[in-house]
Amino acid sequence: MNRHLSNFIRKPRIAVAALNPHAGDKGMFGREEIEELEPAIEEARSIGIVTEGPYPADSVFYRAANGEFDAVLSLYHDQGHIAPKMYDFRMTVSVTLGLPFIRTSVDHGTAYDIAGKGIADPTSMTKAIIAAATYSQSSK
Repeated sequence: MNRHLSNFIRKPRIAVAALNPHAGDKGMFGREEIEELEPAIEEARSIGIVTEGPYPADSVFYRAANGEFDAVLSLYHDQGHIAPKMYDFRMTVSVTLGLPFIRTSVDHGTAYDIAGKGIADPTSMTKAIIAAATYSQSSK
């Protein structure tokens, strides 16, 4: 993730969203933050990646939208999509980092309920294609 972000941001600040409510509340709601996430964050810091968290998912995206972080590492698909969709449903694009190829997609899903009706809004698809082209140029 950091390798890809640093193509656009000199020293990206990455927040890690927690898996459990309230970031586990010191183990009361789950131990994944203590046993998995905190050690991973420490390891990332030890190799120079500016990483913070884990932060409760219900507030970390707000903090990122207000400039505190450049990116939020989400632990599962829907966790990472809720906040951007609320921010701007039509313009958001999903970018999967860390793969050996560029992967972007629309954030709204397949929209089978309107497929073939000629009413789909192509904005997110256009943005996803532009993002893929932009990222492919920066990774050369």
